[in-house]
Amino acid sequence: MVGMDPFRILFVCMGNICRSPAADIICRKLADDAGLGSRIEIDSAGTIGYHAGHPPDRRMSATLAARGYSIDGSARQVRRRDLDLHDLILCADRDNLTDVRSLDPGGAAHGKIRLITDYCREHEADNVPDPYYGGQDGFDEVADLVEDACAGLLDELTRPGGPLA
Repeated sequence: MVGMDPFRILFVCMGNICRSPAADIICRKLADDAGLGSRIEIDSAGTIGYHAGHPPDRRMSATLAARGYSIDGSARQVRRRDLDLHDLILCADRDNLTDVRSLDPGGAAHGKIRLITDYCREHEADNVPDPYYGGQDGFDEVADLVEDACAGLLDELTRPGGPLA
């Protein structure tokens, strides 16, 4: 394994202040806890640049901190070069998926651009809903879905034949 490039994952939502930083933070901790931290690089971005440079939303941060996660990172906008740099790009919802795929009009990277919820095992969901305009229940739902999806993702990546097996 020495000398191998890390497997690079990018989580994407609209503003990169709620859902994708939550996924980044959760997946990073789960990977570290599983001893995979040196073999995976995890990042997050938004389809819009409005919040660039801002930390994660305070309500999302409080929700994650209450579950034992350390909060860090700042928002940035997804770029075309992210499609080449990352091995897997996981989007919070179908609008984000469409927006990221629009950066690749030829479709060469479409196979590695998927929904976060594709990896859920315990929850049935086709997207991670945006909690921004709602109450605490929305932030809890995001954390529940993302914890489930990140656990499923790491299981898939480390199963026999997976890129981290």
